[in-house]
Amino acid sequence: MRPFPGRFVLAVVLGLVAVRARGTEPVAAPIRLEVDAREAPRRLFHARLVLKAAPGPLTLLYPKWLPGEHGPTGPIADLAGLRIAAGGRPVAWKRDPVEMYAFACEVPAGATEIEVSLDYLSPASAGSFSSGSSATENLAVISWNTLVLYPAGADADRTDVVASLRLPAGWSFGTSLGRAGDGSDPIRFEPVPLSTLVDSPVLAGAHFRVVPLPSDGGIPHRIDIAADSAAALDMNAATQAAYRNLVAETGALFGARHYRHYDFLLTLSDTVAHFGLEHHESSDDRVAERSLIDEDDRKANLADLLSHEMVHSWNGKYRRPAGLEPGHFDRPMHGDLLWVYEGLTQYLGEILSARTGFLTEEEYREYLALTAAEMDAQKGRAWRPLQDTAIAAQILYEARPDWASWRRGVDFYSESSLIWLEADALIRRESRGRKTLDDFCRLFYGGPTGAPAVVTYTADDVFAALNRVLPWDWKRFWTERLDATAPGAPLGGVAASGWKLAWGDRPSGMQKAREAASASTDVRFSVGFTVSEDGAIPDVVPDSPAARAGVGPGMRLLAVNGRRWSREILREAIRASTTRPIELLVENGEFLRTHRLEWTGGERYPRLERVAAQPDLLARIVHPLVPTAPAAAPRKSP
Repeated sequence: MRPFPGRFVLAVVLGLVAVRARGTEPVAAPIRLEVDAREAPRRLFHARLVLKAAPGPLTLLYPKWLPGEHGPTGPIADLAGLRIAAGGRPVAWKRDPVEMYAFACEVPAGATEIEVSLDYLSPASAGSFSSGSSATENLAVISWNTLVLYPAGADADRTDVVASLRLPAGWSFGTSLGRAGDGSDPIRFEPVPLSTLVDSPVLAGAHFRVVPLPSDGGIPHRIDIAADSAAALDMNAATQAAYRNLVAETGALFGARHYRHYDFLLTLSDTVAHFGLEHHESSDDRVAERSLIDEDDRKANLADLLSHEMVHSWNGKYRRPAGLEPGHFDRPMHGDLLWVYEGLTQYLGEILSARTGFLTEEEYREYLALTAAEMDAQKGRAWRPLQDTAIAAQILYEARPDWASWRRGVDFYSESSLIWLEADALIRRESRGRKTLDDFCRLFYGGPTGAPAVVTYTADDVFAALNRVLPWDWKRFWTERLDATAPGAPLGGVAASGWKLAWGDRPSGMQKAREAASASTDVRFSVGFTVSEDGAIPDVVPDSPAARAGVGPGMRLLAVNGRRWSREILREAIRASTTRPIELLVENGEFLRTHRLEWTGGERYPRLERVAAQPDLLARIVHPLVPTAPAAAPRKSP
């Protein structure tokens, strides 16, 4: 591990925005935090805290609004065994009846500090984000926010924590935190602000591997991998080359780095929650166990995950919307700029997957075609504008999958990515190739290389920076697209880059990989639904043949045209629909019913088709900024 600074440095970008950094004023006495994770295989974590305190009323808070999770997702229901003491004697506490994350107590006369002990009950089932399943028999991700209380009113940027950690015997670990000393039991970390501690999870496990990546300007990079089996750690040479290229490509894209070192924390397990969560000097990336050794899993689960989360170190951590600035975990977040925070990151992560060679150009186009088609099937676009999906992020992240096509979800990822493609193509076209969105990235996210800092921005700052790259009415450009309510995906970027969304009668390699990895079959673009391996139908596209026939979410497919259903049987029936109707036998609770689908169009799957009369800007967009190693070659599953 590398040392981590205890103080932020000041950075100024464009002279337009406020900077949050630790000042020179005295900070509160450090919190001592001791975490015992030796029972991680039982999904039970213990914590002991010592806080300086003066006699009188004291309120302690559990982190509620978590950076990167864009909502009040602190897992307060899984806090257990809370005890507070002073001088060895118990101190009574009482939860606030309105703010459930607050605990009030009275520090007795003569006391100078209090001791707090608590347990965190990590879920056994998947869940979501850092409050989801995070431990198995062989590994664990320790998210510090689940194990800490802090005084109400404290600024998390200016409240230091001295943390230590005990792990099961024989486990190795990775984190962006700096070590204090060489002891291994407990592991001691250098003091950092509470905001930095929460931003620095620890990945640990019995099967552990470190993949070193290139240093850039003396800044180290590495991938720390923990898996549920030793075999799962086998990252092939081509994939390693793609991640080495990622370091070079991000350096060329942004022109500066705002971290002392960077650790990808890659968890390979079928029983932890699967997601990616950004941190300033690391990322928490969790995927299926075989994602490195099975080609379908690799393509479906890792295509743009690590590139997306790494981009967040610039877009989301260094540059951050003013409504998402750090400092206090009890203050509500405002997600109205998630079309930049997540949408632009989604776009950059996708094109970096091609620039680095993790995906071939053809695979990237297959990925883009699926994104365009999926957004085209989001019928909720007729009533809910993209901007509202960002504002409502804190409730949409937890929305159920049924009726997702009508409700809409966190579409500020995919739909914004399509619009950022349009912005990139527009800049390239109007400047005749002299400027690109890469220039905006260097201008807006570059600045001086150095230790972590946070520079906030507003929508007007984004428009102003885009205008410096290409004079245009960017406010109108974005406002029209963010506030629009109309059917059909925003495909202006696909068209402007020299391609169009078209349809074929065979699923692409990317769609096949996704179906194999998720054990599902996707026929949304013909008859209008997806179906899991066990026949469960999670969602149906409104006004599709399936919806008009009466099929709905939550039902279970049993048979197709009188024969027990399978992926092959279903696709064969759709293929033959030009001459024969499709009849589905569906279970709805305790009831069975046959639904006849009115569809004669055969199979229909998205692809991109070249428009010969226009220049191929898409090829230029995904062309590497620096020479890269060969693309990751497909490999068969062992």
